[in-house]
Amino acid sequence: MLQYHFNWKTLSAMAGVTWWNFYFRLFPGAIRSPQIIEFLTHLLRHIPGRLLIVWDGLPGHRSRATWEFIRGQRGRLWVEFLPGYAPELNPVEYLWSHWKQHELPNLCPQNFGQLSHYARQALRRMRKRPALVIAFWQQAELFPL
Repeated sequence: MLQYHFNWKTLSAMAGVTWWNFYFRLFPGAIRSPQIIEFLTHLLRHIPGRLLIVWDGLPGHRSRATWEFIRGQRGRLWVEFLPGYAPELNPVEYLWSHWKQHELPNLCPQNFGQLSHYARQALRRMRKRPALVIAFWQQAELFPL
């Protein structure tokens, strides 16, 4: 049996889920304020209008730099926090679960480059399946019926 352990110190992922689609970014290392700001900038560039951002308790979500960036967007970003005891309300958690359990379960990359490549390909495949994205909202019991 071959084993290779990758973790959040090696590759981190960030995602934003809309009703029918999702946006993602992969980052080397842990996610901190600069990566959060880069991702928010990406979302603002691709999604018109106001955005509701629903976050978990990642420390970078509460950092001074992140909040200065949010205030600088003049109302385009509206932020709410999920309670720490309720990750099941977060559709992104279902996205990551599906990604790890169904798209990459037996992946044994040789190096970081391969891990990043296969992870990105899997997320792009998932993005082409709107019914899957809707299922993430339904699992979180947040999809409007």
